[in-house]
Amino acid sequence: MLKKKAIISQKSNKTAERKTGKAVKKIRRAKKNIATVTGMRDILPQDQKYWEKVRQVAKQISIDYGYDRIDTPVLELTELFVRGVGAQTDIVEKEMFSFTDQGGDNLVLRPEFTAAAVRAYIQHGMLNQIQPVKFFYLGPLFRHEKPQSGRYRQFFQFGFEAIGEENPALDAQLILMGWNSLNDLGIESVIQVNSIGCMSCREEYKKVLVKYYKAKAKLLCESCKTRLTKNPLRLLDCKESGCQELKDDAPQILDYLDDNCKEHFMKVVGYLDELDLPYVLNPYIVRGLDYYNRTIFEYWAIDDVEGKNALGGGGRYDGLVTMLGGREDTPACGLAMGLDRIVAKMREKNIEVPDKRVDVFVAQLGDAAKKKAMLMYENLRPNGSFTIAQAFHKDSLKKQLELANKMKVKFTLIIGQKEVGEGTIMLRDMQGGVQEVIDFNKIEKELKKRLEKYREGAVIDLTADEEEKESSTEIPEEDVADLGDLGDDLAAV
Repeated sequence: MLKKKAIISQKSNKTAERKTGKAVKKIRRAKKNIATVTGMRDILPQDQKYWEKVRQVAKQISIDYGYDRIDTPVLELTELFVRGVGAQTDIVEKEMFSFTDQGGDNLVLRPEFTAAAVRAYIQHGMLNQIQPVKFFYLGPLFRHEKPQSGRYRQFFQFGFEAIGEENPALDAQLILMGWNSLNDLGIESVIQVNSIGCMSCREEYKKVLVKYYKAKAKLLCESCKTRLTKNPLRLLDCKESGCQELKDDAPQILDYLDDNCKEHFMKVVGYLDELDLPYVLNPYIVRGLDYYNRTIFEYWAIDDVEGKNALGGGGRYDGLVTMLGGREDTPACGLAMGLDRIVAKMREKNIEVPDKRVDVFVAQLGDAAKKKAMLMYENLRPNGSFTIAQAFHKDSLKKQLELANKMKVKFTLIIGQKEVGEGTIMLRDMQGGVQEVIDFNKIEKELKKRLEKYREGAVIDLTADEEEKESSTEIPEEDVADLGDLGDDLAAV
């Protein structure tokens, strides 16, 4: 009996140990650092200046060419992209983040902007406005792609859509806008241009394309074997090396354009010639979305010899408005540029983007001085002529001045107990190290005047304009002594 009890006791101990071990593992898992979701990434503060530069250029292009900002929801009905992008495209079949919500609606994180922009155009009755309606957008998109260089599951685009105009001059101008965006960012690029004609052109072309690839079906990748029967144009879009080689001898769609499509494309190319844009005809680009017709184009960095990641692209989509329930025969054209790839190219090319410029730093020493400095900061902040910074969380004047030096500000305004009592501010030239005392009410005017001289490239002479100054350029020794810690910190910096 005792032996049985001992065996039971041993088993109980082992069970308890197992449970304890599992509990410890759970705790360890719970304590494990949480990282970003696969395919997503953080854009850190030190990288933001590149992103902001791209956004600024995109916004300026939209202003220059008269495109108005539109923001569409991140969540859309799945049906929008099934009907608009194409049920048999890779985006819809493999890459959408889709789910059914609590109300039973099939929703998707938007994988692209164009269908959403057209949905907004139809929903809000914009066909009754002056045509074309011109949109500019900028924001995140989501596709469940295999993460790799230049491809993320959350990525960013800016783009332009012009709905309600078929003139080929619009195609050319949009192509120019994309090229100007890259050029303004310092990226040399070449434009690849093609026309995939209208539906009747493509039907004739598909027949000869299928015939060509059927004879080489054994050499196709598994995805392309499916595309051969479901969506043969996508054969030309495959990135597999073997399929790429087969493409080189495939029939060219330019040989199958009808007269109207050929004339339209020749006019587009004529405008590109007149604009002296660097472009090449590439009869094999088809883009990955089913709504395109006639003109299509892509932008490639001029030094991208491998040709894996286009920086942007677009084209005409004259049937999309009709497909989504809008008025028949509404022409449209647009383009989208990839911010992630553009920023990566800027970093690769060592394109300099200046850090955010700060002109003036406000420093303080003592509780009363901090209160006065905070009030002055709020008065100066909206001035519009210069940028200003502070570190009110720091009490040490020495550390504040060291921070001002790191920020490479032109001037630091220093307030101590003495300045509070006298209604003055100490103005320190951070390049020369010379300081003077200025009346509190005159500081904004004084800063604007001196910063203007800096921007004009003039040497600032703090001994000039004696009549306008409240004191000499140097602080007398007796005043430094009166400043106490403030004087010690100034002497140390």
